[in-house]
Amino acid sequence: MKTDQVKDVIEMLAGNKEPDLAQAVACSLVDSHLRSEILKGMLAKNETYRYNCYKVLFNISSETPQVLYPEWDYFVELLSSPNSYHRMAAANIIANLVKADSEDRFEGIFDRYFGLLDDKSLVVAIYTAQNAGKIAAAKTGLRDKITARLLAIDSTHHAQDRKDLIKAGAIESFGEFFNASPDKERILAFVREQLACKSPKTRKLAKGFLSKHA
Repeated sequence: MKTDQVKDVIEMLAGNKEPDLAQAVACSLVDSHLRSEILKGMLAKNETYRYNCYKVLFNISSETPQVLYPEWDYFVELLSSPNSYHRMAAANIIANLVKADSEDRFEGIFDRYFGLLDDKSLVVAIYTAQNAGKIAAAKTGLRDKITARLLAIDSTHHAQDRKDLIKAGAIESFGEFFNASPDKERILAFVREQLACKSPKTRKLAKGFLSKHA
């Protein structure tokens, strides 16, 4: 792409709350310089630009994860950012990149990643729980460990009402690999317990899960 075309895409992402994401993604796929700028943009102070850059990168990681896989270490570093938005963004993108993890890098950050279930930010913890199913689908050898982490949400520091919200994400994830899990009874017991929790969303998800799997 020409320099002015790259500039046009960046200006669109920085100044438009509803940019043409399809165009930005398509341009990013063919221009490594633009991708580099968008990677940096995910840390920008301009909230509109930062969020739009995240959406572009998330879409790329979801559809063509092999394109962003070389940037693995960049996203892993953000898992330790003091900024909860950066941690959330990295957690979501890494969960997509696992599909392209031909070097088994995720195994090396397993504890670091799932430690986010105990993150001080509730949002980060919820997204981590929701991403677990996606990771388990790509990393079948880690399903038992992932199941154990989700079943242990009560051991996190969060207040009980917040744990109930995180468990909603866990139930969603269990639904993605329940049929292939050897821990069906433990998962069902966990889900049944949520029928009495304080979160309406979690109770609804638990009922739906049990009607399908129990």
